[in-house]
Amino acid sequence: MDEMPIGRRVAYWRGRRKMSQQVFADRLGKSKSWVDKVERGVRRLDKFSVIYEIAEVLGVDAQLLLGKEPERRPDSVNCIDQMEVEEIRSALERYDQISAFFYAAPQPPPLAEVRKAVSHAWLTYQHAKYGVLARTLPRLLREAQSADTAYARSDGAEEAAHLLGQVYQIASSALRKLGEHELSWLAADRSIAVSQRAGDYLLAGIASYRVGSALLALGRARPALEVNINIANRLATDLGGDGANPERLSVYGMLLLNGAMAAARTGCSATVRDLIAGAEEAANQLGGDYNHYWTCFGPTNVQLHKAAAAVEMGEGRVAVQTHQEIDPAGFAALLPERRAHHFIDVARAYTQMGDVEKAAELLLEGDRLAPAEIRCRPAAHEILTDVLRRTRGTPAAPIAELAENMGVGV
Repeated sequence: MDEMPIGRRVAYWRGRRKMSQQVFADRLGKSKSWVDKVERGVRRLDKFSVIYEIAEVLGVDAQLLLGKEPERRPDSVNCIDQMEVEEIRSALERYDQISAFFYAAPQPPPLAEVRKAVSHAWLTYQHAKYGVLARTLPRLLREAQSADTAYARSDGAEEAAHLLGQVYQIASSALRKLGEHELSWLAADRSIAVSQRAGDYLLAGIASYRVGSALLALGRARPALEVNINIANRLATDLGGDGANPERLSVYGMLLLNGAMAAARTGCSATVRDLIAGAEEAANQLGGDYNHYWTCFGPTNVQLHKAAAAVEMGEGRVAVQTHQEIDPAGFAALLPERRAHHFIDVARAYTQMGDVEKAAELLLEGDRLAPAEIRCRPAAHEILTDVLRRTRGTPAAPIAELAENMGVGV
């Protein structure tokens, strides 16, 4: 990327933003021919003012267009910035494993160290500390990949693969939060293959859940529904007998909930009801909310998904009613990421009802709980933009301050 001419970099980021040359030209106030010449290197970009204008339209740091390392934003303590996304991308683009067929693998980090780092990364993600996670994730990816390669023909092969599968899942979840859905899909897909080598069908099952989440984020609701239902059906065998262990119930239940979200996106309310009913049954068998395989699955999380599915179907009142019926103690026991995520869903429900004041309150409550979940997610930005647009007069000081911190115009 650093060796690309600036025109190629412009074309690269325009493609990443899913903008045609015409749309890009219109936003710049230029002609399509001008854009085409810039991208082909026929026309030079020698004015910083134009480069910064292009960077603003593309939503990237101007330093990236110049082939330099971007300056970290002041708010990157909470959010994943462009530099970190590119570092994660570079780690995912490595294919060092194939070299093990030809060369001796380098000395890997001890598996105990990798295991400790992976556990810390999961906790960091589930406490919505995305900036901290992003700074450590590229190195963790490289170390887990190195361990997987080095231990491939030893007694530690399955554990190394298991740890790498987890790291891919963490990366997939974090990238999806940021809106990097294609990368999220790639990381989740990698996790499925690695999890199979690890010999853990539940790890592969929850990797399928991550694939479904990435597909849903990409707007591929039907494939997302299919992948969740197919794997859930395989896990459903003997769930009433010895196979109904807590870990299996948790993975099975999350697949059903993710399938319900996909079904809601397609508008199939009957399928949503069936899948949530199945998840409720699994949660009741489990007997509480647990974090087996990092799912946070249980009766409370089922209610959260029931509310989220109602929002997807445009049933804001149903979502708010579900929110009000959630057990406060169960909700308070959930990890910060889950609770703040729910506040975003309920805020969206209130906007559907036309109550922007309540929507603003939920965003502020989520921001107090887990700032990165509110400030970093495109979904929260969209809701806040809607709240500000529909607020009569000057918005309240707290919501105006939040908008300023998030870079959302008042």
